Amino acid sequence: MKTTGLGKRDGSRREFWRDVIHQQARSGQEVRAFCSEHGVTEQSFYGWKKRLSGEAPVSFALVATDGAGGKQEAPLELDLGSGQRLRIPCGVDGATLRTVLAVLREGV
Repeated sequence: MKTTGLGKRDGSRREFWRDVIHQQARSGQEVRAFCSEHGVTEQSFYGWKKRLSGEAPVSFALVATDGAGGKQEAPLELDLGSGQRLRIPCGVDGATLRTVLAVLREGV
């Protein structure tokens, strides 16, 4: 059995794989090279990535304004987690925004 240099955190396999997947994303390495370097199989990596993708729904926060602005000048910015942000310009088409959010929910 291969051991990894990553170590299990909190004794949880889900947390371990969530951490592995985030490390790979931050590393910029191709999955094959990352898995080889960290002693995990690509099959396990992709299996856990698929399994965990359904557990991370996109969440939203209600934003309060002072009401003094009138017309919104700045674009809306969503924090997607993992350091990524989505900027939505003023006047974006609702159907396009729904499509983008659906893709994000799917983890594609």
